[in-house]
Amino acid sequence: MSYVLLALAVFGLVTSTVFAGMVLWAVPGYLRERRAALAQLAGRPGFTPPLTLLKPLHGDEPGLAAHLTTFFEQDYPQYEILFCARSADDAGLKTAQQVARNYPQIPVKFLATGGEPDYINAKVASMEKMEAVASYEILVVSDSDVRVTPDYLRAVALPFADERVGAMCCPYRGVAVEGGLWARLEAVGMSVEMTSGVLVARAMEGMQFVLGPTMAFRRETIRRMGGFGVTADYCADDFVLGNETYKLGETVALSHHAIDHMVINASFWSSLKHQVRWMKSTRFSRPKGHFGTALTFSLPYGLLAWAAAAWLGHPWWGLALLGWSVATRWALALAVGRLVVGDGSWFGLLVLYPVRDLMGFGFWAASYCGSRILWRGRVFELLPGGKMRAAGSRE
Repeated sequence: MSYVLLALAVFGLVTSTVFAGMVLWAVPGYLRERRAALAQLAGRPGFTPPLTLLKPLHGDEPGLAAHLTTFFEQDYPQYEILFCARSADDAGLKTAQQVARNYPQIPVKFLATGGEPDYINAKVASMEKMEAVASYEILVVSDSDVRVTPDYLRAVALPFADERVGAMCCPYRGVAVEGGLWARLEAVGMSVEMTSGVLVARAMEGMQFVLGPTMAFRRETIRRMGGFGVTADYCADDFVLGNETYKLGETVALSHHAIDHMVINASFWSSLKHQVRWMKSTRFSRPKGHFGTALTFSLPYGLLAWAAAAWLGHPWWGLALLGWSVATRWALALAVGRLVVGDGSWFGLLVLYPVRDLMGFGFWAASYCGSRILWRGRVFELLPGGKMRAAGSRE
């Protein structure tokens, strides 16, 4: 039995090392593209078509006013911001109105869908309402828990200079809003684990999806796919929108510009629920790829190798294999977390990320425990293909 466990551990270390090698191979090409993009942006005024920024809101969040402020302080000649919530009395919408009063030069509209929407994914109703009144033909969709720099919109617009591009998205680094161990673990997973998977998918088959924190589309592309309503019954609406763009034969671009994705799940339980929900969503949206994700983690196999080798009387060999598993995680943390998304937390990258790798395997395993998720206080059941249906409310 010990030899079987050791063989399994070595197999997992080989596959996770191959994955790390694929990521490290993809990084230099991405960095070359970033240098080229920055050179283009340096030539002013550059490509700056008018943009409509869509901001769906649902309640207030820690730091929301400060995050929204960054969207009003863009170095961009012409854009508007549309906010939409379920109710005109939504706390998040009230915060947005307070921020907007400080920037009267920025055109802004405040909308409400009016009560409980017909869609399972309530966000979609807000997206449809904002698209209907948008003034411009490039739509930039940004989550409420995002913080950006003044050059953000210039970076978002740049890929659309290529007429073949129908959609784009930005990589992101996780930022723990209020600090705390669990939020920082989740944040470093965003910075390294998520981005590593995106780089490998992009290198192997091209971008066939977008990333939700910031995604942008040509209005014509959205209408060709049937409008934002095509995602009405899906949890992973970002995956669906990007995949539908790809199916239309249009290019999905990954920007050179990384944004801050704010992690507001400070407690262990809230962070756990969020990450398991995301893993379950991925399992149903991309079942084959998600199953293979188990072979990209390293620490679980390193620990298993250590235990199995010690059982066989070779603890030093086991420690060497465990050390190798940690070394591959450090390589990813530095190449992806530091160079690609610019995460400046050395403690997070070098100390927490190996721990997050071990936790990630646990979240992956947990994603196969049932098909129900808790989202916005309601329980939903995920269906094959990534759709979901209401399964009752949280008590």
